[in-house]
Amino acid sequence: MSLNTPKMQDTVRKLVKEGRLQFAGGAWTANDEAAVHYQSVIDQFTLGLQFLSETFDKCARPRVGWQIDAFGHSQEFASILTQMGYDGQFFARVDFKEKKERMNKLLAEMIWQASESQDERSEIFSSILYNHYSPPPGFCFDILCTDDPIVDEDSGLNNVEDKVDVFIEYIINMSEHYRATDLLVPMGDDFHYMVAARNFKNMDKLIKYVNARQANGSLVNIFYSTPACYLQALHRARLTWPTKREDFFPYFDNSDSYWTGYFTSRPTFKYFVRLSDHFLQAAKQLAALSELHNIPQAMNNLNELKQGVGVMQHHDAITGTCKQHVLNDYSRMLSSALNSAETTAKMALQKLTQLKRGEFASCLQLNISLCEFTQKKPNNLVVTIFNPLTRAIKQYVRIPVPYGSYMVKDNEGKFIKSQLVPLPEELIALKDLRPNLTQHELVFEAKVEKLSHYHIKNVNRDSDNLVLGDCSVDSEVMPLNKEGEDQVVQNSLVKLFFNNYGFLTKVEMNGVSANVSQSFLYYEAIKEGKQQTSGAYISAPSTPGADVSALKADLTIYNGTLVKEIHQHFNNWISQVIRIYEGVNLVEFEWLIGPIPVDDGIGKEVITRFTSEIRNHDVFYTDSNGREMINRTRKNRTGIPDNYYPITGRIVLEDDRKRLTLFNDRAQGGSSSAEGILELMLHRRLLHDDLRGLGEPLNETTVARGKIYMVLNSSDKDKVVDERLLQQEIHLPVWLFFSRSFQNTNSTVNANFSSLPRGIEVLTLEPFTNRESLLRLENMFDQSSVTFNLKPFLKSLKVVKIRETTIDGNMSLKDMKRLKFQKDGYIGTNLEYLTANHKPLEEKLKTNNKKFEITMERMEIRTFIITHKNFDV
Repeated sequence: MSLNTPKMQDTVRKLVKEGRLQFAGGAWTANDEAAVHYQSVIDQFTLGLQFLSETFDKCARPRVGWQIDAFGHSQEFASILTQMGYDGQFFARVDFKEKKERMNKLLAEMIWQASESQDERSEIFSSILYNHYSPPPGFCFDILCTDDPIVDEDSGLNNVEDKVDVFIEYIINMSEHYRATDLLVPMGDDFHYMVAARNFKNMDKLIKYVNARQANGSLVNIFYSTPACYLQALHRARLTWPTKREDFFPYFDNSDSYWTGYFTSRPTFKYFVRLSDHFLQAAKQLAALSELHNIPQAMNNLNELKQGVGVMQHHDAITGTCKQHVLNDYSRMLSSALNSAETTAKMALQKLTQLKRGEFASCLQLNISLCEFTQKKPNNLVVTIFNPLTRAIKQYVRIPVPYGSYMVKDNEGKFIKSQLVPLPEELIALKDLRPNLTQHELVFEAKVEKLSHYHIKNVNRDSDNLVLGDCSVDSEVMPLNKEGEDQVVQNSLVKLFFNNYGFLTKVEMNGVSANVSQSFLYYEAIKEGKQQTSGAYISAPSTPGADVSALKADLTIYNGTLVKEIHQHFNNWISQVIRIYEGVNLVEFEWLIGPIPVDDGIGKEVITRFTSEIRNHDVFYTDSNGREMINRTRKNRTGIPDNYYPITGRIVLEDDRKRLTLFNDRAQGGSSSAEGILELMLHRRLLHDDLRGLGEPLNETTVARGKIYMVLNSSDKDKVVDERLLQQEIHLPVWLFFSRSFQNTNSTVNANFSSLPRGIEVLTLEPFTNRESLLRLENMFDQSSVTFNLKPFLKSLKVVKIRETTIDGNMSLKDMKRLKFQKDGYIGTNLEYLTANHKPLEEKLKTNNKKFEITMERMEIRTFIITHKNFDV
């Protein structure tokens, strides 16, 4: 917009104000719906809609979702659209068999019931486009197309009659597949309208000559319109519509072409996006808590990361379906944005603590145990730990250090137990990725409300006169049992059994015992004639799976009071560390895969598979963008990928006695490929393009390292609540900042997070304007509502007034009014609308306390703009 002349800017603003130019979607980017996390989706809509509001005023606010190119569609994304006040959404890519059936049975437009926990306000009208998102065949007038233009001059080239005949026939055929007499016909495609005058010149002619046929009895009338106007026409028609539950995954465009590979493609980049969003949430909270709203540099740096993370949600970014040079540019962009936002976090922490010259450096490569700040022996080091969650937590932290003895103290001078653990040999061997100055990790348990400080000092056990418990304890190598005996590793809560071949065979935890084994396998990707092959988008394995872990895994077991580790070596490109921490009901699997060998000319899709005795009867559960769970039933098909689904947070298997849950640290594809089995796809390297637009094979030579967390529990519904809270801890663990100092460090965080009840999470707290912050609260419970008084928390944030908004924060909730479409079976003629299901909170803080008593329904998110007293700059 800013690149145009002032005259053009005024013209565009006038068109928007008059409603002649309307926006659809409105987010910072056209996001994917499989690999994205719901928090990132909400954030990037907040950013995009705020830009539209500031640039064009509130009249520019979109009313429809426009997800025409996403590779499948999620339930949670549809729910988010309803919470922004959108009337409906449009998309093109759905299972080709389902689309054909819907078109033939007048089901292509529907009411999508997008939440199992919310009422009818989570329902959204959804429309599947007729001809992908392309114009009718023969009517692409763009300079990128070869279709004939409309020639209406008096010559032998005149083709008006033929063009009109073909178009009217197309419309008549299309009308047989939709219920309404109003139809939406897109006129455009990817990269079109670069020379827009040509498009509009021909569309003007098409409108003129098609409508002229009405004089001869034609019933077809065409005109320029918008998706929002189309929905208004359908609403006025007072028709009824079929309903839809769950989601539109997996998407496949041919019988053997399932778009499930991109759920996992480029796992290191998917992790980088997740890590960047993790830091963004921490930096936003720190900026708000330290009152940096009026510091331009701080806000500009923070906005750079908001925009960077927003771009990464694009359906060809986080999906891993872009060319390698584009991915390199995405990584450069995100790295630069992270560096900028680190400056904002540093400014915030210097203000919140006594360390006015503290470096507060972040180590972004802790996943490969690399931290430049600790490469030399850390001495007089303070680790500032920030908790982005609402409730106080205990978490074990791991800091890369050289071998030695270390003393850890909390901010009150109390000695903290610590343990020194060696890195796996396979990680040390990656000399091209990391220098080997640090070959150990210092492990200790941190207790954090919002901000805590721990001091680390390198010590000499002999000369410093230290007693047992004052300094770190080395991990001891545990001798392996004799052949034929199970190897048992246990702490006070978890017990693991390994057979003589080095494989996990049994798990005991939470009072439940189950046979659970784990293996690594791969699906082969071979190009054979015209057969579909796997690529960046598609998974089309030619075999059901080959075991890559050989007959035996080499085991090394390290014993310690805080953590016990089982290092497994399967072959020269797959290894793993299994960990159990004292006092934690969780098993951690940290896998290391790559480079995947392709010397045999075979591409590979690597999975890990957990096999249990649970009788799930073909039913398993996957999350929708990290939020609500969806019931999946394994299809009776011969292939593998048609039973794959996107896993953003967790995948679950259960029967009437036992429940097995896997959590992941990035988006992946997952499935239950057989009774009692859960599997996750971890890495992919492919030698052929799948011919879906990328134009190059996904020949990923990277080494990927990631974590899976496992919980075995009873099938008790009350346990599911804890599972949801645990998922949030895994998604947003504590963030570590490093400074060189050994002075006592006090920090002041006045926000009274403890005033919020258990299960109510501060999903968002960030600066919004000079005196305003954006606050989102989420009820994490899916079984019950929670009532509480919000005023104590608001007072601690120096709030003077509060205004409730839609989930994006850019429209007052009292102004939200959505079109309500009626379901089949409804009898009535009134036009109905949907508004908030409660009275929006809009008060000054000095009013009666009871005004601030709110009820949050199960899984509900409520969003507020809070105005503060003047900040001290």
